Amino acid sequence: MTEQQTLSNETPPNRLSFFPITLFGAIMGYAGLTIGFHNAHTILGLSQTIALTLTAITTLFFVLVALTYGVKLLKYKDAVTKEINHPIAVNFFPTASISLLLLSILYKDIAPALSEIMFVIGALAQLMLTFYVVQSWILHEKWQINQMTPAWFIPIVGNIVAPLPAMQFGLHEIAWFYFSIGLVFWLILLAIVMYRLFFHPPMLKLMEPTLFILIAPPAMGFLSYLAIQDGDSIDNFGRVLYYTALFFSLLLFTQIWRFIKVPFSLSWWAYTFPIATIANASFMMYEKLHMNAFGFFAAFFLSVLSALILHLTLKTFIAIKNKKLCVPPPAEPKPAEPTETEQAQG
Repeated sequence: MTEQQTLSNETPPNRLSFFPITLFGAIMGYAGLTIGFHNAHTILGLSQTIALTLTAITTLFFVLVALTYGVKLLKYKDAVTKEINHPIAVNFFPTASISLLLLSILYKDIAPALSEIMFVIGALAQLMLTFYVVQSWILHEKWQINQMTPAWFIPIVGNIVAPLPAMQFGLHEIAWFYFSIGLVFWLILLAIVMYRLFFHPPMLKLMEPTLFILIAPPAMGFLSYLAIQDGDSIDNFGRVLYYTALFFSLLLFTQIWRFIKVPFSLSWWAYTFPIATIANASFMMYEKLHMNAFGFFAAFFLSVLSALILHLTLKTFIAIKNKKLCVPPPAEPKPAEPTETEQAQG
């Protein structure tokens, strides 16, 4: 058998079986950008047309990705099972529920009834996915510390997003319920992720963009906390959340040349939603405190986000055209080899 025949036999019958759950992360980026331009409209007086156009694009994108993944689920259940058991991919499943929660925010004034349906489905899905992922963390027999990346924050971020649409419908206690889950697990995971980054081998180069996810929990936490408090001022706890997010943002932006060198993959979309959260958090700081510095941060982050999403959209379409999108997920990192001391102790 020739090498070409061997490769042909190894080719999957349909590329749809490799359609990635991570594409929902791109929808989160688009939704965050849309919310940013909505804030720019209400706070800075920018035309509402941009936000409405982006809402339509985000909705269309969500429908296309959801339908495509739904077909994959029906036709290739084994592929979905493999994906949900992957140490990296499993954390991206909540991006679907987070996308629904963000769409609920976008549609609150456009179609309140649809917004409420999106919230109910998104919130329930988020809770169920949180149960599943946390149970997989606790009752596991396979996870290793070197498999952990900031992507593990994603299931938790969804719980911090939920209070925003919940408060739109006056569900104060529901908002506190999700916020409490997200905040507590964020602090737990932050300690573990930092331990992994400080004392273990570096992550795969392609996973380095997920470091930007460090921004999302405190920035999103600030926005949700502000919504729950429903006040005209920002208290000290709110400041702690915002400045933590701002610190992570500035820290990562000082390493921008390192991230630019990372080869393009869908993991690049991990840049977008965190940048959107710090942009929107800065808009809120500007609105409440009327300090020009926060207006500058908001405009800067929103501009960077706009350019980045345009760039990533073009790169993603090129990847689709070149048939590089639906490919097997990254292999699971192998457990570290035991040291001589550990072997002696064993």
